[in-house]
Order: sequence, then structure tokens, then C-alpha cells
Amino acid sequence: MLFCLDDLEPPFGVLGYKATPKMDFKSYEYTHVIVGKVPGYRPGESAGCTVARRQFDCYVRVLKELNLEVVEVDFGVEFPDNVFLEDLAIPCHGIVLLLKPTSSEEELVIKALKKVLEEDLGQTVVEVTDGNAKLAGSDVLFTGHEFFVGISETSNEAGASAVAEAFPEFPCTPIRIPPEVHHLKKYVSVAGPDILCVASCDDTADIVRRMEREANYSYKTLTVPEEEAANCLYVNGTLIHRAIEEIPKSFKIFCERIDFARRSVCFSELASMSTGLTACSLLVRKP
Repeated sequence: MLFCLDDLEPPFGVLGYKATPKMDFKSYEYTHVIVGKVPGYRPGESAGCTVARRQFDCYVRVLKELNLEVVEVDFGVEFPDNVFLEDLAIPCHGIVLLLKPTSSEEELVIKALKKVLEEDLGQTVVEVTDGNAKLAGSDVLFTGHEFFVGISETSNEAGASAVAEAFPEFPCTPIRIPPEVHHLKKYVSVAGPDILCVASCDDTADIVRRMEREANYSYKTLTVPEEEAANCLYVNGTLIHRAIEEIPKSFKIFCERIDFARRSVCFSELASMSTGLTACSLLVRKP
């Protein structure tokens, strides 16, 4: 069952939960963040690419300020493709599920990721072995209690089964999403302990209803009017969301409804090529 934040006066009220334990305080506490190493400026680079570099630098700087050690990896892939890591790996509680590459470039990135995860960060790496499985990290939402996997063109039931096998201690529920939604986390993301941020549109409302029927735990929902505001990043007790000039209406809602630490960043160029804020980093907790 999901509850709507829009019906509550901040700070959040105390609600009745159906068998919801207190959130594991470590679920969204991390020690390290993996990002792609951005090469130097190249002559003839487009203005959009220059803006994307500046936005990525700011994004990484905010993560550093949240007590994360930044691990820059040279994947041998050109910017900005080298910073979109979300679809290649799913980290959770010391285990990382590496996904199947869809190109030779992704194969190089995944190989480099595996080395860093195992040798530098002490993670247990598992890989998708089912040849029929399709899975993208942007379709996989971990709430701190359970996984939801958006079933779409990029992820299927076999892919959801791979998530369930990699993380057997957590429930894993496949949720069919409309083709036009593309990726689950573009429209639904974690905005805080037991809080889901969702875009205000008919397709998302249908997805949330399906999640409500299938969820093993209870959550509050925060609905934002701009679709691009729905993908946010909750890390080490702080919510990172888009800047006011990019999401003015949703920014006001974040200010009014969120009563814990927030940071905002400009992300328009990178978001236009990806799911959003969750796409450009892999967050892990080193043992």
C-alpha cells in the first residue's frame, strides 16, 4: 500500500504501515561512488558537450561533499557515453549484478567495472547468465526493502528473475510499464526513507497503482508536476534533485515537502541523454 504525501502537512505524519519494518539505515548509506573519468576538452567540441561537462563536474562535486570517496575510472569510451553507468550494473549491500553488454563499448566498460568493484571496493560480483534475460539498471528500483523491475522493451521477466537470484534476501516484483515510459526510474525514484518520487502523468499513476497492489511494504509518494523532476537521488541522508531553473514547480514542492537535507544541481544536458540523476554513478558501500 502506498500513501500520498500530497495529503499530509510537512513534516511527514505518522502513518499505519502493513508489516513495514524500520528501514535498514545502511540501505542508502554509501562510502564510494564510481564515475567515468572525463577526458580533457577537445577542439571543435559542441556547446552542449561543454555544458554537459560542467554539469557532470558539479554533480560529482556534490557527491564528494556527501562524504563519498569518488572512484574515477577511465573506461576508454568518449564523453558523455562513459558516464552513463546505471544500465550496466546493479549494486546492493556488497553485491553487484553486472548486466550483459549490448555493444563492444559496453563490454569494455563492464570489464573495467568488474576489476574496480572486486579488487578496489571488495564487492561480490555476479553476472547475468540466462541467455534470454534482458535487463537495464534504469528499470530496476530498489526501495531499501524490495526491488521493482519495470518490464518493457529493455527488461523482461527473465531479467527480473536474475535480480531475484542475485539478491535473494529481498522481494523482487516485476511491474509491466507502458512502452512510452521506456524506463521505470525515469518516472519513479527513491526520494528518502520509504518515500517514492513520482511524475504526475497518467502512465505513472497506472504504474504506481500496480506497484501498490504488488508491494510487500508501504511507502509515501511525492508527486511532482514536471516529469524530468521524478528522477532524483537519495544518498547519505540527502536528496539530490534538479535545479530550480530546470524544474521550477517541482522545486517548490521539494522545498515544501522535504524536511531533511537537499541539494540541487543543473543536469539538463545529461538528462536529455539518460534517465536522469541516477544514470551517472554507481553507489557502493565498501566492507
